[in-house]
Amino acid sequence: MFDTKIAIVLRNNLASWQKLNVTAFLTSGIVGQYPDIIGEPYRDRAGNIYNALSVQPIIVLSADEETIAAVHRRSLEREVAASVFIEEMFATGHDAANRAVFSEFAPEDAKVVGIALRADKKLVDKIVKGAKMHE
Repeated sequence: MFDTKIAIVLRNNLASWQKLNVTAFLTSGIVGQYPDIIGEPYRDRAGNIYNALSVQPIIVLSADEETIAAVHRRSLEREVAASVFIEEMFATGHDAANRAVFSEFAPEDAKVVGIALRADKKLVDKIVKGAKMHE
């Protein structure tokens, strides 16, 4: 049905609130990069209107630190734009602070806790290889 795949990979040792927080942030990055994935607003039987949602399913995966670092590396090698959340961003309180702390790290020393990407299905499958379905 879709030529592309959206995948979010979360580090497997995060607290529940961290998983939810990171997933929300990473999803917003994908939507910002690909606004065409948002469909039409929802309307219930009573006529109330609700926000539009993604027209495409989003898969959420889990990986250990080594695997998520490999996912990050493979996304860069294949030049696939990604949304990335690093551990140090949990200690910040706003976007400017997030970007400031993010800029202090390079791919080889970033403690990635979440990464999201959208690309051709086969390419995404190769990039996220080793990650498992999130439980």
